[in-house]
Amino acid sequence: MRAITIPEFGGADVLRAAEVKVPEPGSGQVAIDVAYAGANFAEILYRQGVAPVPLPFVPGIEVSGHIRALGSGVTGLRAGQPVAALTIVDSGGYAEVVTTSADLVAPLDGLDLGLDVAAAIPSNSTTAFLVLDRVARIAPGESVLVHAAAGGVGSQLGQAARLLGAGRVVGTVGSPAKIETAKGFGYQEVVLREEHPSGFDIVVDMVGGTARRAGIDALNPMGRLIVMGNASGADDVGIPANELWFTNKTVSGFNLAAFSAAFPEAAGRALRCAVAAAAAGDLSLRVEALTLDQAAEAHRRIESGATTGKLVLKVAH
Repeated sequence: MRAITIPEFGGADVLRAAEVKVPEPGSGQVAIDVAYAGANFAEILYRQGVAPVPLPFVPGIEVSGHIRALGSGVTGLRAGQPVAALTIVDSGGYAEVVTTSADLVAPLDGLDLGLDVAAAIPSNSTTAFLVLDRVARIAPGESVLVHAAAGGVGSQLGQAARLLGAGRVVGTVGSPAKIETAKGFGYQEVVLREEHPSGFDIVVDMVGGTARRAGIDALNPMGRLIVMGNASGADDVGIPANELWFTNKTVSGFNLAAFSAAFPEAAGRALRCAVAAAAAGDLSLRVEALTLDQAAEAHRRIESGATTGKLVLKVAH
């Protein structure tokens, strides 16, 4: 089958089209004929070698498509069924066929969702619900600040916060051109990151560097900073434990790959919740489709910080 591979670590130009063996589903897994694959910052980290993977490697942490085959022990799904799926545990979504745990699959039968939009849900939307509900333990009326509010995950976090009962929901962006875009994703206020708004119960940081330090400073007593990325590429930011002790603040981390590997059933429930919310019109997704051959272009655009919403790669002809 055809796939986009990472034969060596480096810039976007290292991505190569290749013929690879068609995977077969193991016990508890399904194989999916891929229609679209989401493009994500996580796949850039794989390509750069920041998150070490064995080479050659087929990236791709989320897909939409149709079930091709069922592994032993799988029930409740069927061949030919339209689905969205997280493929984040072993990756492989930039290919014509991918396998994943049946727990990480969301059926799309009868839902008013195009496969292009469905491919944009598993990573970002699932993350948004898990981060706010499972990690931050959001309570009704709490205030939320999200850095990188116009990006893929940021576009979902503002909306998920509102659905989960948040009060004040504020986003920060890196340039004035992104302010209006972010306002369309559930944020009551959107400001430039250097303005450093404060007074929040929850801060979600995917940027790192100065945004991380500003995030801890922006918290109310008993506030929670959720760390889930370092898009700035800045050096790690140390937060002294004594500071947390004296100020009654908490710092938590979230990584969807590690969570999905350890708790596939919980990740799958959050995925199906996100799919249902999108199908009901409660989650808005701004999606742009490129071809699989444009995977390098998708990576360059994500790395530049110029993207708003979500890029997906069309795999099926």
